[in-house]
Amino acid sequence: MPWTTGNSLEKVFGVKKTKLIAESHTAAVDFIEQTVLNLKIDCDFERVPGYLFLHPSDNHDSLTKELAAAKNAGLDVQQMPSLPGTKEQVPSLKFGGQAQFHPLKYIKALCDAILNMGGHIYTNTHADKIDHEGIVTDKGFKVEAKHIVVATNSPVNNKFAIHLKQYPYRTYVIGAKIKKGSLPRALWWDTGDFSKNKEIAPYHYVRTQPHDDTHDLLIIGGEDHPTGIAEEAKVNEEDRYALLEYWAKKYFPIEDVIYSWSGQVLEPMDSIAYIGRNPSDKKNVYVATGDSGNGMTHGTISGMLITDLINEKQNPWQKLYNPSRFKIFAAGKTFFKELAGGALGYLKNKSHDSKPVEVGQILANEGKIIEVEGEKFAAYRDEHGELHIIGAECTHLGCIIKWNNDEKSWDCPCHGSRFTHEGKVLNGPANKDLEYFFKDE
Repeated sequence: MPWTTGNSLEKVFGVKKTKLIAESHTAAVDFIEQTVLNLKIDCDFERVPGYLFLHPSDNHDSLTKELAAAKNAGLDVQQMPSLPGTKEQVPSLKFGGQAQFHPLKYIKALCDAILNMGGHIYTNTHADKIDHEGIVTDKGFKVEAKHIVVATNSPVNNKFAIHLKQYPYRTYVIGAKIKKGSLPRALWWDTGDFSKNKEIAPYHYVRTQPHDDTHDLLIIGGEDHPTGIAEEAKVNEEDRYALLEYWAKKYFPIEDVIYSWSGQVLEPMDSIAYIGRNPSDKKNVYVATGDSGNGMTHGTISGMLITDLINEKQNPWQKLYNPSRFKIFAAGKTFFKELAGGALGYLKNKSHDSKPVEVGQILANEGKIIEVEGEKFAAYRDEHGELHIIGAECTHLGCIIKWNNDEKSWDCPCHGSRFTHEGKVLNGPANKDLEYFFKDE
């Protein structure tokens, strides 16, 4: 995902609205802090500074422009001659009033609070149909509601309205041990690697996390790419963790890497989330999506904003995050260049999505597209040598899926749907499984 600068936001939204964006995120962090205090949540919440520093591939005036934009937005920011805690002494900007916490501990506590106050949470329940009356599960059960909020990362309740305005990215993360006390408590992120993508530069992001009596963890993320087309940068998914480690060692005193994982984020056309009433739907259906890697703050903003909409209360962020907005002229140039490299190319000529191979060429733990009587299928051979064959066209809009060798999943390069090797949906916007045709036993 790209690093969204205040300078780029100013170009799209202007100074006044950019300040409003900053205020919404500040309010979200304050809300989280107050919730932690009120509910006495043990989630390692702490206020820390954040440091933005220049990537070697970026222009030297980027920090100057970002400093001006941050001040215009009313943020607590100051220029630093060096980068605290790192091996490379490079200029940086220090942002005050930032925070970090353990998201799973926090969410677990929120779930407990909901249950304690009489709410209900149902997991492992597939919402097969969603409309203004409620949901119908895949087992035929109905849940009726006065208001319906679809917060499924990528909305699963429509085909086009939101999906033509945002693009899915895979992001990669490692957790490396560092000696306790060797780094200040802080956040770090760079301005983005323009050598990899001049239009939308992927950036690195770093924070610390308590681990044990002798070590903390340094959590390092980045090396992002549009979902399903990692090969465009000639770096396979599973090789990106090594790139993260290589980058981190240039700046930080990391030791062993003990964790690694990847995730999926959705990058909106104009870089801020879509929160509010679902376009072309009844007034009581809401969506929250397009988090651009800022899921915890955007999620909090969503809860605050949609609550006000339900209660018919005025909210200063309503127009700002309106899912119906479409800033094609202000933000669309780089977005559509990225889209054309992925979704539009695949939709234009599906016959060229993947070159089919022979079944015998598929190795253990490998997935390939095969062709039988002119029809494409997705084939995966598991670690036992057994072959699994599923439909190759995504159940969302029919794009040909691509094999993700890191996650051992089938990913759609058009809108980010993901499936298991047996065709089960892992990630929307697809809301139906792929057909499972064959298992070689």
